[in-house]
Amino acid sequence: MRLKKGPPDFALFIITLILISLGLVMVFSSSAVTANVKYGDAYYFFKKQLLWALIGIIAMIVVMKLNYNKLKALAIPLMIFTIICLILVLTPLGSSAKGATRWLGLGPIAFTPSELAKLAIVLFLAKVMEINIDKMKYFTAGVLPYLLLLAVICGLIIPQPDLGTAFLISATVFFMLIAAGARISHLSILGLAGLSALVGLIIAAPYRLIRLVAFANPWKYPSDEGFQTIQSLYALGSGGLFGMGLGRSRQKFFYLPEQHTDFIFAIIGEELGFIGAFFVISLFLFFAWRGFQIAIKAPDTFGSLLATGITIMIVFQAAINIGVVSGSLPVTGITLPFISYGGSSLLFTMIGVGMLLNISRYSSNH
Repeated sequence: MRLKKGPPDFALFIITLILISLGLVMVFSSSAVTANVKYGDAYYFFKKQLLWALIGIIAMIVVMKLNYNKLKALAIPLMIFTIICLILVLTPLGSSAKGATRWLGLGPIAFTPSELAKLAIVLFLAKVMEINIDKMKYFTAGVLPYLLLLAVICGLIIPQPDLGTAFLISATVFFMLIAAGARISHLSILGLAGLSALVGLIIAAPYRLIRLVAFANPWKYPSDEGFQTIQSLYALGSGGLFGMGLGRSRQKFFYLPEQHTDFIFAIIGEELGFIGAFFVISLFLFFAWRGFQIAIKAPDTFGSLLATGITIMIVFQAAINIGVVSGSLPVTGITLPFISYGGSSLLFTMIGVGMLLNISRYSSNH
């Protein structure tokens, strides 16, 4: 059946642009002091993020104009390429920073393969699940193959180490299985097994266990494991209702680590107050609503599963980040989509939004 092409979801498009614009403003505000001291240029991080934002918008528009069904042909090659890149990260070709090896250099450009993995696995699962949709109620034929793939992907990401991204991908696959019709009884058992594995990984790595203990009472470890959480809470608390004013954060003066990446939401709370923080949360909730509407109205199973996976991936990542910054979750190293500094994250997130907008063009007349 030839699908009629309509206009993309305007609301989702505008939400995305607002989030990116807010992100650019906050990246500059939160990073200017660090960039000036480290690089002698207050605009250093802002200029790089602006470049990636422009590239991301172009990529989003290009993907938005394609017929999303043509993306099926990329699913398997992209998955293979992703696995190769994840393997290469664990070799001497991988780049390390702050105790983690998560980057792979391709010429002058370094990117994070785990960011590509999030998008690749959603695309791959949407394609394969559509083909095997009638098998999803069976464990061996319908669920187990996806779990084996998930084990491979997470098995390559966890040693980087990046337990946060592995957890995010696992949660996304879990909800995609539900959307595809997998039995809740099967997934409940898997959920318990996954939780047991998570506990085992935390216990096996002393730093993760210490981080978890510090999460329970960060004030007991104010100078080491609890430091980030405490400084983040200081920032959020200082903001009050209306904030201290844009650019007037005190925590960005080398008190709060990762203030322009993982903990940028704390600077938003400090400078823009509860009103600004609530506005950001509202944007992500609105994004979730539009994303799931696109999934529900998608004209085929592939489009529905793809839209579901992308929406869950982005919104759940935002929820984890905000949970960490507010002290509701242990520190994970997960960034805030669209807003945190980081080229790979922004680019692949924008490509994901392009896919969502693409699906919405064919959903609008159905």
